[in-house]
Amino acid sequence: MAEFICLYGKDSAAIVIKQPKRSPLFLRMIVLVFAMLTQHCGLYISSVCLKQFSFQTSQLVPTPITTRIHYPKPQTFNRSECGHNPVRFFAILSMQRSGSGWFETLLNSHDNVSSNGEIFSVLDRRRNVSSIVKTLDRVYNLDWFTSASKNECSAAIGFKWMLNQGLLDNHQEIVDYFNRRGVSAIFLFRRNPLRRMVSVLANSYDRYAKLLNGTHKSHVHSPEEADALSRYKPVINSTSLIHDLHETESLAAKALEYFNTTRHMVVFYEDLITNRTRLEQVQEFLNIPVKNLSSRQVKIHRGDLSDHIKNWEDINKTLNGTEYEKFLRADY
Repeated sequence: MAEFICLYGKDSAAIVIKQPKRSPLFLRMIVLVFAMLTQHCGLYISSVCLKQFSFQTSQLVPTPITTRIHYPKPQTFNRSECGHNPVRFFAILSMQRSGSGWFETLLNSHDNVSSNGEIFSVLDRRRNVSSIVKTLDRVYNLDWFTSASKNECSAAIGFKWMLNQGLLDNHQEIVDYFNRRGVSAIFLFRRNPLRRMVSVLANSYDRYAKLLNGTHKSHVHSPEEADALSRYKPVINSTSLIHDLHETESLAAKALEYFNTTRHMVVFYEDLITNRTRLEQVQEFLNIPVKNLSSRQVKIHRGDLSDHIKNWEDINKTLNGTEYEKFLRADY
């Protein structure tokens, strides 16, 4: 029996090709060319049948081709471009009244950074290692939603963690977790712990005094509020001062020793104020686009320390001639 190709168009005409002597591949090429021509001319193909291959279709349907593109070096960090972009995990490790709140607002002014505050200030989240790991997983599995969460592509997710909030007590397990999940640590300290001491005492006083219209504020956003809070001058215990300064430095050194196997960098509050390129280095450390960062917070205790310590003469006498004498001088 003769093999044939039958093509039906709008006028039901048939074209019969008997005894094809060419190869099946050649026949398929003819059918493909004819199909393209009929589609271009507006003909509707109701059937294309090759008896030899028993192939039949009612119509030609274009199949869209979709591709998912990965941007290993994204340019804009918008949602469509960053669907596959990895997120850097970080933690700001610091002490109370060391500028961590201001530093965090600087980072959060970046479109692609979400730093979620002092999450371990809540005791239940740090009651034991299990609760700590559970809290860390919520943050780094991107299940922690706060006002810092970004609508744009998040390139860095983190929070701030004070050294006295279970961090050092459980340092071995936390270091293991950081290394396993790839968490980068940013240590933020003060070069001058005497200034930090003034801030700690003044903030503690305001918790009860509520100097700003009956409201306690740890951070302010106007020079007027800063001036109101700075009018209070704390009295520093001169007897235990040298011991207290030494303990603060030892605590920072211990933290660095415990976390020396993690990916980390050390940042000083004073350097961030006097050298803004330090912020660029932080952004490079987090592997995010370098941008100009800003904060609405206003520094409370400005100028010489002698203006902010009530028993300045005692403090000056205690530290003069010691290794801590340098803290008496203005540092920025």
